[in-house]
Amino acid sequence: MEYPLVRACIDLDAIQKNIQNLKQITDKKSKFMAVVKADGYGHGAVKVAQKALQSGADWLGIARLNEAVELRKAGIEALLLVFGYIHPAQAGMINDMNLVTTVYGLKMAKALSSKAKLLNKPIKVHLKIDTGMGRVGMVIEKNLSDKTARKQVLKKIEEIVKLPGIDLKGLYTHFAAADCKDRRYTDLQIELFASLLEDLKKKGIELSTCHAANSAGIIEFPGSHFDMVRAGISIYGLYPSGEVDQSKVKLTPAMTLKSIVTAVREVPKGFCVSYGMTHKTRKKTKLASVPVGYADGFSRGFSSNGTLLVKGHRAPVVGRICMDQTMIDVGDIPDVTPGDEVVLIGSQGDEILGADELANRINTINYEIVSALTPRVKRIYSDSGSG
Repeated sequence: MEYPLVRACIDLDAIQKNIQNLKQITDKKSKFMAVVKADGYGHGAVKVAQKALQSGADWLGIARLNEAVELRKAGIEALLLVFGYIHPAQAGMINDMNLVTTVYGLKMAKALSSKAKLLNKPIKVHLKIDTGMGRVGMVIEKNLSDKTARKQVLKKIEEIVKLPGIDLKGLYTHFAAADCKDRRYTDLQIELFASLLEDLKKKGIELSTCHAANSAGIIEFPGSHFDMVRAGISIYGLYPSGEVDQSKVKLTPAMTLKSIVTAVREVPKGFCVSYGMTHKTRKKTKLASVPVGYADGFSRGFSSNGTLLVKGHRAPVVGRICMDQTMIDVGDIPDVTPGDEVVLIGSQGDEILGADELANRINTINYEIVSALTPRVKRIYSDSGSG
């Protein structure tokens, strides 16, 4: 009998509702992409992808080729956009799996073309435009009046359109600060992108799928919806940041992370806990061991810096998080015994411990909290529509 020590319980109904709510605030002319990269932000890419498509998603977004392989092997035939780099030598795989891949500029497009032109059909690509993210993509100068620079960008795109073996289907950009209260930078990015599309239209180049809006863009910038939106963290029920107006869309977290108490011991005052003896008990108390650690994706940053839920109460983490174990002080919680449920993310009784609270504890973001979970954490799915 399987008895997982750590389990991520994924509510697929919550994912469906989140998508439906996001679609309600999305421009009706825009297609909807569900981003399932990084194993569905830790929620399980295949199950999330299947539910997203059932819930009205038109596209799926992934980061790497191996993620596409996993989805295709699972029988998912939907439109897939690969955001990340794919080596030109893998051109045949792109076509075999009917993927749309990203190119970052003319040089990358030419390298892919040299391999793709030998195939029976051209490779479908989207061109990434860097309007201010500063990561990858063809850079557009922020000075809209710099006509020389703009002409150079247009010329490069025209060259990509003409490359043999390349079928340029779309353009996209990514926002650097759409989840910030200060809207000016995002407004500039939208203006740059829209201006480029207008310039291309004047050249007779109209692409079928141009997109910019991430989760924050969907919620805060309806003018950025273009032909498609890309919903990532929001489909999992988490808001992109605390600066996003949460009243605009209701989101329900889809993940609850649970474990169990495996041992309870009475210890005296001054008892040292875990590696480095960084914690000493201040009084006689009880310590409980929980079989979860940084090898599960539960950050070492929570060492003596957080709480877990036991019997509806918060129990402080004491000492350093180990690879496979975390210790909590349960001296003030009555009748804790081995086998009791422990909640690391989620609710128990009247207490709620969300991914945002955990992220704030270790100065990170909710994205990292959920996507850091490793494969040895068992994913368990609930779905009222599956039966």
